[in-house]
Amino acid sequence: MTQNYQITLLPGDGIGPEIISVAVDVLKVVGKKFDIQFNFTKALIGGAAIDATGEPLPASTLNACHQSDSILLAAIGGYKWDSLPSNMRPEAGLLALRGKLKLFANLRPARILPQLIDASPLKKNVVEGVNLIVVRELISGIYFGKPKGIFATKDGEKRGVNTMAYSESEIERIGRVAFETAKKQGHKLCSIDKANVLETSHLWRDCMNKLAGEYPDVELSHLYVDNAAMQLLRAPKQFGVIVTGNLFGDIISDIAAMLTGSIGMLPSASLGNSSLGVYEPVHGSAPDIAGQDRANPLAQVLSAAMMLNYGLNQPKAAEFIEKGVSQVLELGYRTEDIMSANMNLVGCKTMGDILIQTLETMD
Repeated sequence: MTQNYQITLLPGDGIGPEIISVAVDVLKVVGKKFDIQFNFTKALIGGAAIDATGEPLPASTLNACHQSDSILLAAIGGYKWDSLPSNMRPEAGLLALRGKLKLFANLRPARILPQLIDASPLKKNVVEGVNLIVVRELISGIYFGKPKGIFATKDGEKRGVNTMAYSESEIERIGRVAFETAKKQGHKLCSIDKANVLETSHLWRDCMNKLAGEYPDVELSHLYVDNAAMQLLRAPKQFGVIVTGNLFGDIISDIAAMLTGSIGMLPSASLGNSSLGVYEPVHGSAPDIAGQDRANPLAQVLSAAMMLNYGLNQPKAAEFIEKGVSQVLELGYRTEDIMSANMNLVGCKTMGDILIQTLETMD
């Protein structure tokens, strides 16, 4: 029996339209293989939405997301909109989307594919076998805390203010996601904070320790964020699942991404209490190469695979895409961000075409 899914596409800005087009074509092929019918609706977000409607997250986009089974997002932002007030910049649209949909958990896997081990800036013996997941809290912390803004002091000087705040319930809900993920990922969980100087981190650590009593089969450890950043580069194989707050997670997940050699290969999932989630590549909009057929579409494709797995309960279809990506890399095809000696350099569209041809011939 055919499964039907309504998917909202948010191409966004920069290379977004190019890479999401590849992912859509891949999903169509996979749909035929697994008797899945995808119904796609495009909507505006970020800079494209600002140009068209004057706001980074139009009501029509939010309505389309609420009416869908899942959301596939590409990238937002660019130099063009950098001078706008913070509440009107493209990034505000993404933050609002996460907040409105209550997507509090961001899962960012970082796995070293054997075909790309030479693309890593670190030595092979350091990164070989790395397979970790960063679980980042997504809708609280310093990006959402109030008061925030730039204020004038009594003597006329400007003062910028951002507030980092977490409640017990906000920490516990992301903690449970992390502990449950660790149960499936080797039973090791490292909680990252700055408890030596931040009160929010004191509470964070207390909540994680309390939760640990409910998960006796998970080994919980703690690291300060500065030490964690160093350890990720020094000995990344010590990590299984990492859980941390919004700001620290933003930074740590990008460090973890570069272990693989390119953020152009890494997907992510933003999840809440419902089945509706947003799936997007870790990388940005790369406006410097937009429209030049130079982007790597594989992180977007792998985000579609995560959507199938986490959001639509189609794990076999997700695994099929992942195998197809591995086969294309095994054949030696590379976009410029993962290019190495004796490989075949291709552009975004060609990489997509080769992946589709590969999927069509796979059993």
